[in-house]
Amino acid sequence: MKITIAHLFPDLLNLYGDLGNIASLTYRMQKRGFEVCVKEYAIDEKIDFENTDIIYLGGGAEKEQVTVCTKLFEQKDEFENYISNDGVMLATCTGFEILGNSFETESETHKGLGIIDIKCVHGKERFIDDVIVECDLIGTTVVGFENHISRIFCGNIKPLGKVLHGSGNNGEDKTEGAIFKNLVATSLHGPLLPKNPKLTDWLISKILERKGESSSLAPLDDSEENAAHGYITDRFLK
Repeated sequence: MKITIAHLFPDLLNLYGDLGNIASLTYRMQKRGFEVCVKEYAIDEKIDFENTDIIYLGGGAEKEQVTVCTKLFEQKDEFENYISNDGVMLATCTGFEILGNSFETESETHKGLGIIDIKCVHGKERFIDDVIVECDLIGTTVVGFENHISRIFCGNIKPLGKVLHGSGNNGEDKTEGAIFKNLVATSLHGPLLPKNPKLTDWLISKILERKGESSSLAPLDDSEENAAHGYITDRFLK
């Protein structure tokens, strides 16, 4: 079976080593015998939502964030239709913020895509820390690294989880990220997926469900991934 990953604008949204998210998805699917195609989209290309199995939208600086959001407005209806029809997606860092109702740069407020019900406002100080999140979605913790000045407030949408260590969405309500259908959005990077194999496999299972296939996944040797995950939880929760 062929699975196509759409990596949106990696030439612009390429902070914090988050190419590792693509590597982790690819590795875990190939180890299970799936053929994986990674389609990298440049800013001047039209996204083929119909032939995409999972989208990854990463993080960039403010200028690139505005450029990407403007570009995605050109296909806003197709994007919304993809998500509404259980399309699988991971958005991290400023990619998370773009999907909301609005986001602020240092000097301006910008209209977001409105795909998820969040609002992002510009803070005074950056949140920089390791983060641990209690995540009911996968029945365990999610770990990652945050480095953002935005404060993200969820409206009528479920957060990814409860913050056990770190600041999370806004430093006030102990939430981190957001979940909508098969979309996972979060400020965590560093990258995220290599340290969270259960979250990676959740995304893969949703890809298979959407393709009408069994979502049961053969187990892999996650000793290295679990060691990286455990280093963070052991350091900050014990």
